[in-house]
Amino acid sequence: MSRRTASAVAQGLRAVLAGSLLALFVLPILALLLYPSLGRLLTEAGDPGVDAALAFTLYASGLALVLVLLLGIPLGHLLARSRFPGRSIVEAAVALPVVVPHLIAGLALFLVVGPGTPVGAALTRAGIPVFATIWGVILVMVYVSAPYTVLASELAFRAVDPRLLEAARSLGATPAVAARTVALPLALRGIVAGAVLSWARAVSEIGGFLILAYTVYPSGPYTGPVTSPLSVYIYTVFQIDLADAAAISALFVLIAFGLFVAVRLLERFGRLPWPSGELPL
Repeated sequence: MSRRTASAVAQGLRAVLAGSLLALFVLPILALLLYPSLGRLLTEAGDPGVDAALAFTLYASGLALVLVLLLGIPLGHLLARSRFPGRSIVEAAVALPVVVPHLIAGLALFLVVGPGTPVGAALTRAGIPVFATIWGVILVMVYVSAPYTVLASELAFRAVDPRLLEAARSLGATPAVAARTVALPLALRGIVAGAVLSWARAVSEIGGFLILAYTVYPSGPYTGPVTSPLSVYIYTVFQIDLADAAAISALFVLIAFGLFVAVRLLERFGRLPWPSGELPL
């Protein structure tokens, strides 16, 4: 076999393998979008129950993402820039929620903050009941999604040239100021990538919700109607009508796609803190 033939075979094999995986990504989404009729989509879009579940999920995931960023970025910076005893154990603990099955994560959280537990009782007395409230949803979302922001932040901060931080320190900046004015802007692209993954993981969760917040009652920052996270709502509808479940799922896919397109447009018109074409996704 000549070198040119071998190269052509290799390129063809690569195209087949890459195309197969791409088809696996695209075909289920196309099937989901094409299964319900347009009339069914419009009907579900105007359904009060669907609207409540969707609005609640977006609201809760937004609050969860704020907490993930507030807690995850400092931890990522700590892991990237500090050496301390037990660091490997901390890194393993951070990554553990990524591999723990969803139902196990929900059960573990339930045993900590569920009704009848000391922590759960204390939170209830403090006016922050977790079981069947938005607080439980946010807790599950933070637990399952924060590792993506922490790990992405750690990698992004590690990639910052230490000499730049040393230069800032030599000019009189404290470690905190150097981290905020030098390291954070340079690591921002990686942090944003982790934040996007965290949000996606938060809204896709279901196992933890089935145990800790299958039904959500008004409490704290949520004053809307009794509802469920969207994933749980779709699961419930699926047991009754496949077409309705597909229509609701398609609506959420379209919304998520629209959000991604909006980010791309903001990037193209220079509204994001990096040049066009460098979105870290």
